[in-house]
Amino acid sequence: MLMLRSLDGDESAYRHLLHALRRLLAAYYGRRMAGASRGDVEDLVQETLLSLHAKRETYDRARPFTAWFFAIARYKLIDHYRGSGARMRAEIELDETLEAESTVDAVTARMDVERLLNDVPERQRDLIRRVKLEGQSIAEAAQGSGQTELAARVGIHRTLKVLAAKLRGDT
Repeated sequence: MLMLRSLDGDESAYRHLLHALRRLLAAYYGRRMAGASRGDVEDLVQETLLSLHAKRETYDRARPFTAWFFAIARYKLIDHYRGSGARMRAEIELDETLEAESTVDAVTARMDVERLLNDVPERQRDLIRRVKLEGQSIAEAAQGSGQTELAARVGIHRTLKVLAAKLRGDT
């Protein structure tokens, strides 16, 4: 949504998009560049954001943004390894490209879930996160949120019904 709004000229949406992507990229590169300095990771983040800026007009609005964006990030990482003489690591990254597609799908799904949860009251959002995303039991989530187990169970059930209706377009 932020990318689409930024393409339509919304500067605030573009700033928010860059801020969110900066955090995602820092985590993405941090996991893949074990032992790299914080400066190297930040340089790669900056280079990727500059590439996004230069190529944003080529983004196809009909396709998922995160898949397009993480393809840029992967290729920037591969270029980084090639440039630093780490040819073997670059080849491993190329081999992992197909495997990474599932990771991109997971990130996309997580972003979609977070977007849905933004419209849910904090108490229900917390329960859904604890039980459905973090894998806590209903008893653990209820205790952590200060609710009875029955109240937590009912709250989760009702919230899931509301979210399902949203996804179907019933609301």
